[in-house]
Amino acid sequence: MVVRTIWSMLAWLMLFLPQATAASWPSPPHIEAKAWAIVDARTGSVLAKHNAERHLPPASLTKMMTLYLAFEDLSLGRLSLEEKVDVSEKAWKIGGSTMFLEPRLKPTVEQILHGIATLSGNDACIALAEHVAGSEEAFADRMNEKARELGLENTHFVNATGFPAPEHYSSALDMAKLGAALWRDFPQYYEIFKEKEYAYEGHTQPNRNRLLWTMPGADGIKTGHTEEAGYCLVGSAERNGTRFVAAVFGTDSDHARAAQTKALLQYGFRNFVTIRPAERDIRREIRIYEGKEDRVWLKPSKPVWVTLPKGSEKQLKFHLRYDSPVKAPIKAGQELGTIDAVLVLNGKEQVLDSFPMVASRDVARASWVGRMWDTLLLWWQENENAEETASE
Repeated sequence: MVVRTIWSMLAWLMLFLPQATAASWPSPPHIEAKAWAIVDARTGSVLAKHNAERHLPPASLTKMMTLYLAFEDLSLGRLSLEEKVDVSEKAWKIGGSTMFLEPRLKPTVEQILHGIATLSGNDACIALAEHVAGSEEAFADRMNEKARELGLENTHFVNATGFPAPEHYSSALDMAKLGAALWRDFPQYYEIFKEKEYAYEGHTQPNRNRLLWTMPGADGIKTGHTEEAGYCLVGSAERNGTRFVAAVFGTDSDHARAAQTKALLQYGFRNFVTIRPAERDIRREIRIYEGKEDRVWLKPSKPVWVTLPKGSEKQLKFHLRYDSPVKAPIKAGQELGTIDAVLVLNGKEQVLDSFPMVASRDVARASWVGRMWDTLLLWWQENENAEETASE
């Protein structure tokens, strides 16, 4: 009777104890747009997407690449903020959104950058393209070359503005990646994207990115709109060291693109975290043959950051892959393997990201005797393994 009572009490306790559940990838919200994507800017991880590789007109989102090339030239010293820029008749007459440039004016590069980032000036884009590359066509060639370097596989530019053209297209995922690259590669210039208004030659105009007023932590990046493209937006925000970039293509209105982008960014902040694991959890020691030392530690070649669902941090593992046997000589910093950041989701392992692993120190080659000994050891191991396989 006592035993039965104990078992009954245990059964009741189990009903009220917290139940362990397998981690799962958070489901995204319903987004009313032709295509969309959200990425972690620091890690590059894609959190969610829909039609994200589809070729669509990017409208003025194009100007992010125009600015990327300008920031790159500034960083390399090929351009200075104080340089004066000529305004051609083409730039003056382009139409659409402008910063009201005229051929008589000589704006500086710095003013042009504000005119593009804040005012979405088509005239500013053409003036910059001609100043940097001699013509908008030559500048577009540079844009495409940079797109390939950045891994934007579904993007092709014809102009610097985003004016509709048959072969001018991009995708939601590519534009999200480009937005992340702007933040990652040019932190010294990135703050321009949070500017709410800009005045030039007596004309004060607001930034069209409503997120700057409506979402805490939002600081960019670019709006776009044409009749064919609909209303587009690449938005970015940061909270507690985690930054997400979301891109939406083809919404119905100015308000809708802001609301849908905000919903994606909130989805990111509510459900995901970006962590930097300790190096001691990542480094691995491997066997070295034909060396003066028989073991070496491998460490990541660069700081490791991982994006994962909140609450699943303890389920993160690291698995090393490398080609064995590894033979000396080895140089410090030499890439010898790859480590996979693995998360168990719904009972299955999912690789979140992979990172190169390098030798932490030099390992010199052993003497002839040492090398021969390891050669015999390897021969013996290979034969033993072959015998085991045959017996199976």
